[in-house]
Amino acid sequence: MPLLGLVFAASLAGFCALSLAMDRHSEDVFGRGSTPGAWRRWLQLGGTALLCLSLWASLEAAGGSVGWVLWLGALTAAALATVGLLSGLPRRFPRIAAGATVLAIGQALFCALPA
Repeated sequence: MPLLGLVFAASLAGFCALSLAMDRHSEDVFGRGSTPGAWRRWLQLGGTALLCLSLWASLEAAGGSVGWVLWLGALTAAALATVGLLSGLPRRFPRIAAGATVLAIGQALFCALPA
């Protein structure tokens, strides 16, 4: 069951990274005139990798047919959570994004350990 938590945590962290790679959301979080600059490519790459990790975890947890549906549901929930966090808690957004990333990577490492 830890894979189900990994699906959502990785999806949320991925969407947070992808949103911080955008100028508009970066300004919302860090203030006017703030852009991701050199971090843009790293945020895009990391966000994409985290979304791929969530897809892998979903397919591992529920199999090929139900795993895709689980992943799409997790993507929807994570996207809504990202929008809510950007709207309601923009100053806390980086901490929440970092926490979701640490949680996702920690769960992935835990799941990779031999049983």
